[in-house]
Amino acid sequence: MPEQRKRKVHTGQVVAVERVTPHMVRVVLGGDGLDGFEMGECTDHYVKLLFTPPGTTYPEPFDLEAIRRDRPRAEWPVTRTYTVRAWDPESRELTIDFVHHGDTGLAGPWASAARPGDRIRMLGPGGGYAPGAEADWHLLAGDESALPAIAASVERLPAGREAHVFVEVAGPEEEQKLAAHSGVRVHWVHRGERRVGEALAAAVRGLDFPEGEVQAFVHGEAGFVKELRRLLRVEHRIPKERLSISGYWRLGRNEDAWQSSKAEWNREVEEEEAAALAG
Repeated sequence: MPEQRKRKVHTGQVVAVERVTPHMVRVVLGGDGLDGFEMGECTDHYVKLLFTPPGTTYPEPFDLEAIRRDRPRAEWPVTRTYTVRAWDPESRELTIDFVHHGDTGLAGPWASAARPGDRIRMLGPGGGYAPGAEADWHLLAGDESALPAIAASVERLPAGREAHVFVEVAGPEEEQKLAAHSGVRVHWVHRGERRVGEALAAAVRGLDFPEGEVQAFVHGEAGFVKELRRLLRVEHRIPKERLSISGYWRLGRNEDAWQSSKAEWNREVEEEEAAALAG
């Protein structure tokens, strides 16, 4: 049996920290630990950050496979998945935006407290979407968790093509300036006291879809992602190959619980969709 290749673990050193909006923290990572880090053409690249449980230390060199093989699960690094906002291959600096809601969660509080010189390990990058020139128009929709990927994608939207971008945030104070060309309509949707994704789904439903073939990117909380997937696949009959749709997270579940149930959730969604299309 051929030897299984170990996944590369990169180490980023905090270079700068910026509060972009009241609830969005931008962390720029650099250092020699990113010398082997490379990204392709995707605009939704993501990394899996590795957080060390309190009171746990690991020997050097860091060996993730050995840790998971030899140590109890309570001592394994905790992973949190974050979309890359930007990668500068010249300076070899990686920018990641974190949603921060006080002391809850793991990655948000880390980012808020991060200072230059701090280090974080990561796996990746992964990714699978980039806006293509073959589409007649583009649709991008998501909540705060998808905003970094949407912002990166807007910067790469083909010139001369129409695009509609829907981003749901808590309120006007959470809006960010996106580098959109003249053909891009950016629709900021303010959530207020409504459930995450409720206002976003309504806004996308209210769009008068342009003529021609669309390429769509819909990511964020699983509930509205499911609703918009049904809108695109069942009501508008858009082929799956023209869609990038995924639930980044789910209300009431942390990432570990969501990832462990996501495959089953995807299967149920696909079965419901197939039945609706067949009917």
